[in-house]
Amino acid sequence: MSTTTRTPTTPDKVEGGTPSKAARLLSDRRLPVLVTAALFLAMYIAGLSRYQNYGFGDSQVFLNLFIDNGYLLVAAVGATFVILSGGIDLSVGSVIGFTTMLTAWLVQDVGLPLLVVIPISLGVGAFGGFLMGYVIHNFEIQPFIVTLAGLFLFRGLCLVISKESIAINDSAVSSLAETRVSLGLGDLSIGALVALVVLAAAFYILHYTRFGRRIYAIGGNEQSALLMGLPLGGTKIAVYTMSGFCSALAGLLFMLYIQSGDPLHAVGMELDAIAAVVIGGTLLTGGSGYVLGTLFGVLVLGLIKSIIQFEGTLSSWWTKIATGVLLCAFILIQRVMTTRKKA
Repeated sequence: MSTTTRTPTTPDKVEGGTPSKAARLLSDRRLPVLVTAALFLAMYIAGLSRYQNYGFGDSQVFLNLFIDNGYLLVAAVGATFVILSGGIDLSVGSVIGFTTMLTAWLVQDVGLPLLVVIPISLGVGAFGGFLMGYVIHNFEIQPFIVTLAGLFLFRGLCLVISKESIAINDSAVSSLAETRVSLGLGDLSIGALVALVVLAAAFYILHYTRFGRRIYAIGGNEQSALLMGLPLGGTKIAVYTMSGFCSALAGLLFMLYIQSGDPLHAVGMELDAIAAVVIGGTLLTGGSGYVLGTLFGVLVLGLIKSIIQFEGTLSSWWTKIATGVLLCAFILIQRVMTTRKKA
Protein backbone atom coordinates (compact mmCIF):
# COMPACT_ATOMS: atom_id res chain seq x y z
CA MET A 1 0.00 0.00 0.00
CA SER A 2 1.52 3.29 -1.10
CA THR A 3 1.58 6.26 1.17
CA THR A 4 1.44 9.87 0.12
CA THR A 5 3.15 12.69 1.90
CA ARG A 6 1.54 16.07 2.44
CA THR A 7 3.50 19.27 2.48
CA PRO A 8 2.59 21.21 5.58
CA THR A 9 0.99 24.56 4.87
CA THR A 10 1.96 27.76 6.62
CA PRO A 11 -0.60 29.96 8.30
CA ASP A 12 -0.10 32.58 5.56
CA LYS A 13 -0.84 30.24 2.64
CA VAL A 14 -3.30 27.56 1.75
CA GLU A 15 -2.63 24.68 -0.61
CA GLY A 16 -1.63 25.79 -4.08
CA GLY A 17 0.30 28.82 -2.79
CA THR A 18 -2.72 31.12 -2.56
CA PRO A 19 -2.43 33.64 0.29
CA SER A 20 -4.86 33.11 3.13
CA LYS A 21 -7.53 35.64 4.05
CA ALA A 22 -5.47 36.80 7.03
CA ALA A 23 -2.42 37.38 4.83
CA ARG A 24 -4.47 39.30 2.27
CA LEU A 25 -5.98 41.43 5.03
CA LEU A 26 -2.58 42.27 6.51
CA SER A 27 -1.24 43.22 3.09
CA ASP A 28 -4.18 45.53 2.34
CA ARG A 29 -2.98 49.15 2.31
CA ARG A 30 -6.38 50.31 3.57
CA LEU A 31 -6.14 48.28 6.79
CA PRO A 32 -4.58 51.01 9.00
CA VAL A 33 -7.20 53.55 7.87
CA LEU A 34 -10.01 51.09 8.59
CA VAL A 35 -8.51 50.34 12.01
CA THR A 36 -8.33 54.07 12.82
CA ALA A 37 -11.91 54.63 11.65
CA ALA A 38 -13.09 51.65 13.73
CA LEU A 39 -11.16 52.98 16.74
CA PHE A 40 -12.80 56.40 16.41
CA LEU A 41 -16.24 54.81 16.12
CA ALA A 42 -15.64 52.59 19.16
CA MET A 43 -14.39 55.54 21.23
CA TYR A 44 -17.37 57.66 20.19
CA ILE A 45 -19.85 54.90 21.08
CA ALA A 46 -18.11 54.45 24.44
CA GLY A 47 -18.41 58.18 25.06
CA LEU A 48 -22.10 58.10 24.17
CA SER A 49 -22.78 55.27 26.60
CA ARG A 50 -20.79 56.81 29.47
CA TYR A 51 -21.69 60.50 29.12
CA GLN A 52 -25.17 60.24 27.65
CA ASN A 53 -26.63 62.38 30.43
CA TYR A 54 -24.00 65.08 29.96
CA GLY A 55 -24.80 65.98 26.36
CA PHE A 56 -22.05 63.93 24.68
CA GLY A 57 -24.53 62.81 22.03
CA ASP A 58 -25.28 66.38 20.98
CA SER A 59 -24.33 66.90 17.32
CA GLN A 60 -22.53 70.12 18.25
CA VAL A 61 -20.11 68.10 20.41
CA PHE A 62 -19.12 66.14 17.31
CA LEU A 63 -18.78 69.31 15.22
CA ASN A 64 -16.63 70.82 17.95
CA LEU A 65 -14.01 68.21 17.09
CA PHE A 66 -13.51 70.07 13.81
CA ILE A 67 -13.73 73.52 15.42
CA ASP A 68 -11.19 72.73 18.14
CA ASN A 69 -8.79 70.83 15.88
CA GLY A 70 -9.12 72.58 12.52
CA TYR A 71 -5.62 74.07 12.73
CA LEU A 72 -4.15 70.66 13.65
CA LEU A 73 -5.91 69.05 10.67
CA VAL A 74 -4.37 71.59 8.27
CA ALA A 75 -0.91 71.07 9.77
CA ALA A 76 -1.33 67.28 9.63
CA VAL A 77 -2.38 67.45 5.97
CA GLY A 78 0.88 69.23 5.16
CA ALA A 79 2.81 66.67 7.20
CA THR A 80 1.04 63.88 5.28
CA PHE A 81 2.52 65.10 1.99
CA VAL A 82 6.01 65.14 3.48
CA ILE A 83 5.78 61.73 5.15
CA LEU A 84 4.27 60.13 2.02
CA SER A 85 7.34 61.33 0.10
CA GLY A 86 9.62 59.62 2.63
CA GLY A 87 10.59 62.78 4.52
CA ILE A 88 9.84 64.43 7.83
CA ASP A 89 9.13 68.04 8.85
CA LEU A 90 9.95 69.07 12.42
CA SER A 91 9.45 72.78 11.79
CA VAL A 92 5.63 72.64 11.70
CA GLY A 93 5.00 73.81 15.26
CA SER A 94 7.56 76.62 15.04
CA VAL A 95 6.13 77.89 11.74
CA ILE A 96 2.66 77.91 13.33
CA GLY A 97 3.95 79.85 16.34
CA PHE A 98 5.89 82.29 14.14
CA THR A 99 2.80 82.88 11.97
CA THR A 100 0.73 83.81 15.02
CA MET A 101 3.45 86.25 16.14
CA LEU A 102 3.99 87.76 12.69
CA THR A 103 0.25 88.17 12.12
CA ALA A 104 -0.36 89.67 15.57
CA TRP A 105 2.56 92.09 15.18
CA LEU A 106 1.58 93.24 11.68
CA VAL A 107 -2.11 93.65 12.58
CA GLN A 108 -1.86 95.00 16.13
CA ASP A 109 1.41 96.96 16.18
CA VAL A 110 2.05 97.90 12.55
CA GLY A 111 -1.63 98.42 11.76
CA LEU A 112 -1.85 96.54 8.46
CA PRO A 113 -5.28 95.20 7.45
CA LEU A 114 -5.83 91.49 7.91
CA LEU A 115 -6.42 90.95 4.18
CA VAL A 116 -2.89 92.23 3.52
CA VAL A 117 -1.32 90.27 6.38
CA ILE A 118 -2.80 86.88 5.38
CA PRO A 119 -0.91 86.53 2.05
CA ILE A 120 2.28 87.82 3.69
CA SER A 121 2.09 85.15 6.41
CA LEU A 122 1.26 82.38 3.93
CA GLY A 123 4.08 83.51 1.64
CA VAL A 124 6.64 83.50 4.45
CA GLY A 125 5.60 79.99 5.51
CA ALA A 126 5.69 78.65 1.95
CA PHE A 127 9.08 80.29 1.32
CA GLY A 128 10.48 78.73 4.49
CA GLY A 129 9.30 75.31 3.34
CA PHE A 130 10.79 75.95 -0.11
CA LEU A 131 14.19 76.78 1.40
CA MET A 132 14.19 73.62 3.52
CA GLY A 133 13.20 71.47 0.55
CA TYR A 134 15.89 73.12 -1.60
CA VAL A 135 18.59 72.43 0.98
CA ILE A 136 17.41 68.85 1.52
CA HIS A 137 17.54 68.02 -2.17
CA ASN A 138 20.49 70.01 -3.48
CA PHE A 139 22.83 69.47 -0.54
CA GLU A 140 21.61 65.91 0.16
CA ILE A 141 21.14 66.54 3.87
CA GLN A 142 18.74 64.45 5.94
CA PRO A 143 15.29 66.08 6.31
CA PHE A 144 15.48 65.52 10.07
CA ILE A 145 18.51 67.82 10.36
CA VAL A 146 17.29 70.52 7.99
CA THR A 147 13.79 70.77 9.45
CA LEU A 148 15.24 70.66 12.98
CA ALA A 149 17.26 73.74 12.00
CA GLY A 150 14.02 75.25 10.69
CA LEU A 151 12.37 74.51 14.05
CA PHE A 152 15.00 76.52 15.93
CA LEU A 153 15.09 79.28 13.30
CA PHE A 154 11.37 80.03 13.30
CA ARG A 155 11.08 79.72 17.08
CA GLY A 156 13.95 82.17 17.42
CA LEU A 157 12.28 84.58 14.99
CA CYS A 158 9.23 84.53 17.27
CA LEU A 159 11.37 85.97 20.06
CA VAL A 160 12.88 88.54 17.68
CA ILE A 161 9.39 89.95 17.08
CA SER A 162 8.50 89.99 20.76
CA LYS A 163 9.29 88.12 23.94
CA GLU A 164 5.77 88.75 25.21
CA SER A 165 2.33 87.68 24.03
CA ILE A 166 0.56 90.07 21.64
CA ALA A 167 -3.21 90.23 22.08
CA ILE A 168 -5.18 91.06 18.92
CA ASN A 169 -8.02 93.55 19.25
CA ASP A 170 -8.68 93.99 15.53
CA SER A 171 -12.37 93.95 14.58
CA ALA A 172 -11.76 91.88 11.42
CA VAL A 173 -10.00 89.17 13.42
CA SER A 174 -12.76 89.14 16.05
CA SER A 175 -15.45 88.98 13.37
CA LEU A 176 -13.84 86.02 11.60
CA ALA A 177 -13.18 84.23 14.89
CA GLU A 178 -16.79 84.58 16.01
CA THR A 179 -18.42 83.75 12.66
CA ARG A 180 -20.33 80.47 12.63
CA VAL A 181 -21.90 78.71 9.64
CA SER A 182 -25.06 76.76 10.43
CA LEU A 183 -25.30 73.21 9.08
CA GLY A 184 -28.73 72.47 10.50
CA LEU A 185 -27.44 70.02 13.09
CA GLY A 186 -24.95 72.51 14.47
CA ASP A 187 -22.43 75.22 13.62
CA LEU A 188 -18.92 75.22 12.21
CA SER A 189 -16.33 77.97 12.51
CA ILE A 190 -14.51 79.55 9.57
CA GLY A 191 -11.36 77.72 10.65
CA ALA A 192 -13.10 74.34 10.55
CA LEU A 193 -14.52 75.05 7.08
CA VAL A 194 -11.09 76.10 5.79
CA ALA A 195 -9.62 72.88 7.22
CA LEU A 196 -12.22 70.77 5.39
CA VAL A 197 -11.53 72.62 2.12
CA VAL A 198 -7.78 71.95 2.56
CA LEU A 199 -8.55 68.28 3.23
CA ALA A 200 -10.66 68.01 0.06
CA ALA A 201 -7.95 69.73 -2.01
CA ALA A 202 -5.27 67.42 -0.61
CA PHE A 203 -7.41 64.36 -1.36
CA TYR A 204 -7.81 65.47 -4.98
CA ILE A 205 -4.11 66.29 -5.41
CA LEU A 206 -2.89 63.00 -3.96
CA HIS A 207 -5.30 60.69 -5.76
CA TYR A 208 -6.20 62.43 -9.03
CA THR A 209 -3.09 64.30 -10.19
CA ARG A 210 0.32 63.34 -11.55
CA PHE A 211 1.96 65.26 -8.73
CA GLY A 212 0.21 63.05 -6.19
CA ARG A 213 1.28 59.88 -7.97
CA ARG A 214 4.86 61.15 -8.04
CA ILE A 215 4.76 61.65 -4.27
CA TYR A 216 3.68 58.03 -3.73
CA ALA A 217 6.31 56.78 -6.19
CA ILE A 218 9.16 58.72 -4.58
CA GLY A 219 8.10 57.68 -1.09
CA GLY A 220 7.79 54.03 -2.13
CA ASN A 221 11.21 53.77 -3.77
CA GLU A 222 13.23 56.87 -4.52
CA GLN A 223 15.76 55.11 -6.74
CA SER A 224 13.07 53.47 -8.84
CA ALA A 225 11.31 56.82 -9.21
CA LEU A 226 14.59 58.36 -10.37
CA LEU A 227 15.12 55.60 -12.93
CA MET A 228 11.56 56.18 -14.19
CA GLY A 229 12.54 59.76 -14.97
CA LEU A 230 10.33 61.40 -12.37
CA PRO A 231 11.32 64.96 -11.33
CA LEU A 232 12.69 64.02 -7.94
CA GLY A 233 14.07 67.42 -6.94
CA GLY A 234 11.08 69.45 -8.03
CA THR A 235 8.66 67.12 -6.29
CA LYS A 236 10.59 67.14 -3.01
CA ILE A 237 10.88 70.92 -2.97
CA ALA A 238 7.17 71.27 -3.81
CA VAL A 239 6.24 68.89 -0.98
CA TYR A 240 8.12 70.91 1.64
CA THR A 241 6.76 74.15 0.18
CA MET A 242 3.24 72.77 0.62
CA SER A 243 4.06 71.75 4.18
CA GLY A 244 5.32 75.27 4.95
CA PHE A 245 2.18 76.75 3.38
CA CYS A 246 -0.08 74.43 5.39
CA SER A 247 1.83 75.22 8.59
CA ALA A 248 1.41 78.96 7.99
CA LEU A 249 -2.29 78.47 7.24
CA ALA A 250 -2.61 76.41 10.42
CA GLY A 251 -0.93 79.30 12.24
CA LEU A 252 -3.55 81.71 10.91
CA LEU A 253 -6.36 79.38 12.01
CA PHE A 254 -4.71 78.97 15.42
CA MET A 255 -4.44 82.76 15.67
CA LEU A 256 -8.19 83.01 15.02
CA TYR A 257 -8.81 80.32 17.64
CA ILE A 258 -6.63 82.03 20.29
CA GLN A 259 -6.84 85.64 19.00
CA SER A 260 -3.27 86.34 20.05
CA GLY A 261 0.33 85.72 19.13
CA ASP A 262 2.80 84.18 21.56
CA PRO A 263 6.40 82.93 21.19
CA LEU A 264 5.37 79.71 22.94
CA HIS A 265 2.30 78.98 20.81
CA ALA A 266 2.25 75.50 19.21
CA VAL A 267 5.37 74.19 20.98
CA GLY A 268 5.49 70.48 20.14
CA MET A 269 2.57 70.65 17.72
CA GLU A 270 4.76 69.13 14.99
CA LEU A 271 4.73 65.94 17.07
CA ASP A 272 0.92 66.05 17.33
CA ALA A 273 0.71 66.44 13.55
CA ILE A 274 3.09 63.54 12.92
CA ALA A 275 1.23 61.40 15.47
CA ALA A 276 -2.09 62.13 13.72
CA VAL A 277 -0.58 61.13 10.36
CA VAL A 278 0.86 57.88 11.70
CA ILE A 279 -2.29 56.99 13.67
CA GLY A 280 -4.16 57.69 10.44
CA GLY A 281 -2.25 54.86 8.75
CA THR A 282 0.48 56.61 6.75
CA LEU A 283 3.76 54.69 6.78
CA LEU A 284 6.64 56.62 8.34
CA THR A 285 8.88 55.23 5.60
CA GLY A 286 6.65 56.79 2.95
CA GLY A 287 4.80 55.57 -0.12
CA SER A 288 1.62 54.35 1.58
CA GLY A 289 -1.21 56.18 3.27
CA TYR A 290 -4.34 58.22 2.76
CA VAL A 291 -5.17 61.79 3.69
CA LEU A 292 -8.59 60.59 4.93
CA GLY A 293 -6.68 58.49 7.43
CA THR A 294 -5.05 61.69 8.67
CA LEU A 295 -8.53 63.11 9.23
CA PHE A 296 -9.45 60.13 11.41
CA GLY A 297 -6.12 60.45 13.22
CA VAL A 298 -6.89 64.07 14.11
CA LEU A 299 -10.45 63.17 15.15
CA VAL A 300 -9.15 60.39 17.41
CA LEU A 301 -6.77 62.80 19.16
CA GLY A 302 -9.55 65.37 19.47
CA LEU A 303 -11.97 62.79 20.82
CA ILE A 304 -9.45 61.78 23.50
CA LYS A 305 -9.36 65.41 24.68
CA SER A 306 -13.17 65.61 24.68
CA ILE A 307 -13.54 62.42 26.70
CA ILE A 308 -11.01 63.67 29.26
CA GLN A 309 -12.95 66.94 29.56
CA PHE A 310 -16.25 65.10 30.05
CA GLU A 311 -14.64 62.81 32.62
CA GLY A 312 -13.54 65.82 34.65
CA THR A 313 -11.27 63.91 37.02
CA LEU A 314 -8.40 63.14 34.61
CA SER A 315 -5.38 65.34 34.00
CA SER A 316 -4.78 66.74 30.52
CA TRP A 317 -1.53 64.78 30.50
CA TRP A 318 -3.58 61.65 29.86
CA THR A 319 -3.97 62.98 26.32
CA LYS A 320 -0.22 62.57 25.81
CA ILE A 321 -0.24 59.12 27.42
CA ALA A 322 -3.11 57.91 25.23
CA THR A 323 -1.44 59.39 22.14
CA GLY A 324 1.81 57.60 22.96
CA VAL A 325 0.04 54.26 23.42
CA LEU A 326 -1.87 54.62 20.14
CA LEU A 327 1.27 55.70 18.30
CA CYS A 328 3.15 52.61 19.48
CA ALA A 329 0.22 50.38 18.52
CA PHE A 330 -0.03 51.77 14.99
CA ILE A 331 3.73 51.61 14.46
CA LEU A 332 3.53 47.91 15.38
CA ILE A 333 0.70 47.47 12.85
CA GLN A 334 2.85 49.15 10.21
CA ARG A 335 5.77 46.89 11.09
CA VAL A 336 3.64 43.76 10.71
CA MET A 337 2.29 44.96 7.37
CA THR A 338 5.70 45.80 5.93
CA THR A 339 7.11 42.47 7.13
CA ARG A 340 4.26 40.57 5.44
CA LYS A 341 4.82 42.47 2.18
CA LYS A 342 8.52 41.62 2.16
CA ALA A 343 7.75 37.97 2.88
